[in-house]
Amino acid sequence: RRSGQYTMNHDHSKKIPDGASFDRSGSQDSLDELSMDDYWKELENIHETRGNDHEEQVALVVKEPDEGELEEEWLKEAGLSNLFGESSGDSLESMVFLSTLTRTQKAAVEKRVETVTQTMRKRNKQHQIPDVRDIFRLQNDSKGKVCDGSEPSTMGTSENKNETHDGTKGPKFSLRTDEQKNLPEDMPSSDTDINLEISFAEQAANLTDSSVGEMYKGGGGDTLLPNFRLPKDKTGTTKIGDLAPQDMKKVCALALIELTALYDTLGTEFKKQKAVKIKTKDSGLFGVPLSLLLEQDQRRVPGTKIPLIFQKLIAQIEETTLETEGLLRIPGVATRVKGLCQELEAKFYEGTFNWENVKQHDAASLLKLFIRELPQPLLTVEYLKAFQDVQNLPTRKQQLQALNLLVILLPEANRDTLKVLLEFLQRVIDHRDKNKMTLKNVAMVMAPNLFTFHGFGSKAIEQREFVMAAGTANVMRFMIQYQKLLWTIPKFIVNQVRKQTERQKKEKKDKAVKKLLKKMTYDREKHEKQEKTPNDTDVPQGVIRVQAPHLSKVSMAIQLTEELKAGDIVARFLSQKSGNVQTFKREEVFLYEIGGNIGERCLDDDTYMKDLYQLNPNAEWVIKPRQS
Repeated sequence: RRSGQYTMNHDHSKKIPDGASFDRSGSQDSLDELSMDDYWKELENIHETRGNDHEEQVALVVKEPDEGELEEEWLKEAGLSNLFGESSGDSLESMVFLSTLTRTQKAAVEKRVETVTQTMRKRNKQHQIPDVRDIFRLQNDSKGKVCDGSEPSTMGTSENKNETHDGTKGPKFSLRTDEQKNLPEDMPSSDTDINLEISFAEQAANLTDSSVGEMYKGGGGDTLLPNFRLPKDKTGTTKIGDLAPQDMKKVCALALIELTALYDTLGTEFKKQKAVKIKTKDSGLFGVPLSLLLEQDQRRVPGTKIPLIFQKLIAQIEETTLETEGLLRIPGVATRVKGLCQELEAKFYEGTFNWENVKQHDAASLLKLFIRELPQPLLTVEYLKAFQDVQNLPTRKQQLQALNLLVILLPEANRDTLKVLLEFLQRVIDHRDKNKMTLKNVAMVMAPNLFTFHGFGSKAIEQREFVMAAGTANVMRFMIQYQKLLWTIPKFIVNQVRKQTERQKKEKKDKAVKKLLKKMTYDREKHEKQEKTPNDTDVPQGVIRVQAPHLSKVSMAIQLTEELKAGDIVARFLSQKSGNVQTFKREEVFLYEIGGNIGERCLDDDTYMKDLYQLNPNAEWVIKPRQS
């Protein structure tokens, strides 16, 4: 029997508004009554599907955090836990990290450190508690300059370099970014271009004209969503999944700080929720934690990244046709869906379940049921409220920027599953002429399944739900419409990762040199000269050596030209055929940038190699199949 812990503690079906009586104040658009009607009908269907399982319900408790606890948690997640607590002395890595932050990012860190410091003083902790001003002053003194989060060419410091704090409120960051004053000529200027080169929070801080981005706020039709686009980046667009795990860890820490800085700048509160662990099912299909479900699936199909049942339900819906009118909106028969659910639990993994008996609307209901029954929401307990609060940000562009950072912050399993869901929803919308399911209709139907998480079971959710309805449906629309943009890692974050890597390597090298100098009376200049001797003396200037261990031509010297792209190099290697080596299709292999100032990055085919080489001259270049 399926667990009933997911039932809400209230019944919306009794109080669904009729027509325009609901409050639309939380919405960016005036959405028409017909489409809102879809939202409330979906909620009614959800309650009907849950049936009378009230006796088994267990709400997921969201713990009210103690003072300073959220900030402490935040600093840990940002990789800055050694700025406080017993390990506060060992903070060289944190100093390197802080030195790459922008002005608004530093302000966000400073604010949280200040709160934790005050809390610790109140608790009379015995271990060392650094003054927040000293943390940033230490960086400046150790380097003899203000660390500014960018290279001298793009960032600078104010004339008054000594003005680090005022003695009462902590540091005043006297940093300015030249980027903000003088945008390069080729930088995007259109309101629909998304600038990924400058920190989102810095852009918000410099946005003085409140009318910018507001021109799209009228109406709720599909066509009125702005056609946001990413201007072409010559050094290549970085997608989630393109970077090595060690780089992605740095990206997530920076995304958390950047998102917080953006919310701080816009005057919106950003607080992660904290869930108390509850007892969940440890096997089965519905109501099983996503990570556990993937573990059991990977034992059957190694390398699985999306739950097998989730994949199968989507395939089942698509097998019939996506042209069915009312697909996703018209529910399956509740009793039949419940029976199918129980039968799947018993027979799915044994391979004895008869899919021919499953009607399309039932499969769609099962898919939505799977999402709702997750013990923790697909968008996670931690970030669900932050996803909901995106609707409160002033402009569409800022909402999109916040969603981009939130997607980066999701755990890999949640992010991968969400991606497959959004891609499927887009395919449904592609058939809207036949199935009558427009972007707005699909968003209305799916929003209650992703956003009204039953596990919270709190009055606050109940009271906010009517106001929240249209707003979360808009967030859902954004996620479907701009999904390709949301899975892009902003260039300014990738550049910060590069700077961290460079500075960490320099710190390690300097440490090694000092150690060596202590042991031996080595001449430092001579030693550094030795260190700088190029190991690739056979490669002339303007030429890179590309390795391809999996291909017949295993190595090639490539002359860099202004127009040479990553895809051209891969094509050149693949044209060298050989009978005794495994042949790859063009879409299976990619050029990778490895080492130098990045761990590893898969390049998109349109990356201009000369531009990237100038950004990372010490990298190695390897062609290989995409890592799964």
